[in-house]
Amino acid sequence: MMRRFLLIAVVVFGCCGVYAQAPVGTLAADDTARQDAMSARIRDAETALEQGDYKGAAAKLKGLAAEWPKDAHVLYDLGFAEERVGDEVGAAQAYADAIAADAAMGEPRVALGLMDARGGRMEKARQELMGAANLTSAAPEWRGRALRALAAMDEAGNPDAAREELLGAVQLTGETSADVLMGADLASKAGDDADAETAYRRALTLDAGSVDAVAGLAHSLVRQQKYAEAETLLGDALKAHPDDARLVSQMAAVYAAEDKAALAIPLMEKLRAAQPALAADESTTRLLAHLYAQNGQNAEAEKLYRTLVARDAKDPSLLDDLGGVLVKEMHYAEAEAVLSRAVANRDGFATPQDWGEAAEHLAYAASKNKDPRVSLQALAARATVLPNSPASLFLEAIDHDALHETKDAAKAYRAFLAVAGGKFPDEEFQARHRLVALDAMK
Repeated sequence: MMRRFLLIAVVVFGCCGVYAQAPVGTLAADDTARQDAMSARIRDAETALEQGDYKGAAAKLKGLAAEWPKDAHVLYDLGFAEERVGDEVGAAQAYADAIAADAAMGEPRVALGLMDARGGRMEKARQELMGAANLTSAAPEWRGRALRALAAMDEAGNPDAAREELLGAVQLTGETSADVLMGADLASKAGDDADAETAYRRALTLDAGSVDAVAGLAHSLVRQQKYAEAETLLGDALKAHPDDARLVSQMAAVYAAEDKAALAIPLMEKLRAAQPALAADESTTRLLAHLYAQNGQNAEAEKLYRTLVARDAKDPSLLDDLGGVLVKEMHYAEAEAVLSRAVANRDGFATPQDWGEAAEHLAYAASKNKDPRVSLQALAARATVLPNSPASLFLEAIDHDALHETKDAAKAYRAFLAVAGGKFPDEEFQARHRLVALDAMK
């Protein structure tokens, strides 16, 4: 809170009664004494605020507010003190009274808006903060603070509005390192990875030790597939922050993208052992499970995926991951059952393409489980969202072949050979061999 000295109104006494009989010099002395006493009480309250004695300050300020119920500054300070002792109802009333006492004052509007935002009363907070931001009589600093708060509120759901609000704040008070970082975050959320990278690098020039800027830059680099740059950046940052869960997880994800799961696994295991809360965290557990699967440690991956599925049996992407590991372990019957549950929940996938890939996984598991009809049904579902691939065409061919659907099998084998281009020598050899056999059956 910006400190400022509380203003004191001059008390004017009538010239009647006892005061009319007193000498003029006596009246002046009495007025001065009262003003000095009031000033001392205000200084005591301000000292308590500055020293963090919010309970003592609140008690002093309540007395002042009772005597001066229209002093906006006293009321604002009272709200500030009461908020910090946990009396949000009293604080809200004091801030509202301060606004009523002086509609041109920005501080209580911002304070009330921020308090409501922290309490989840977002619509009310938005109205109060917009009122402060548009209050031309308020100090630029407070208007800027309101705009930055609005930008933070809009960052996730309305990044375009957040950008405008942040720009407005910068125009009022100048740019801060926090503004640069928020601008980078907004660019990242908007998918402008190149702009985000530039902004994060600028943020690091302003604050070289900012872990938030490092993490944001690493994220932008990964999305641009600049894995080597991200690895170097994170490696340097981890020297200073070896136990930072976000940086460790990002480095593990970079290693995974570079097919270096063996390097990532010890990092994640150490992190989870050092911070027990992370052992129960879904994202870190899922990352480690993915790394185990990538590294061929299927039993370890299965164990973690089963733990995650037990917590959320309706998450189709988790079922898809578990089914994939079961396929690697050649547990085809269970894999088919698990993947069937995943594909049945189409709306639970992030994108239609993700659902299509899960359908292909189901088709493969069903085919290996000698269930070609289910495999073909899954391939037909896949084809509604994804184009045919060499793998899907070959799988379709062997399914029709298993069902003795000779014409459809031959058609699929030829379609596979037309796109394989020598990249699948074993499957291409099998396709040619089966076409000869199928032609002989005519």
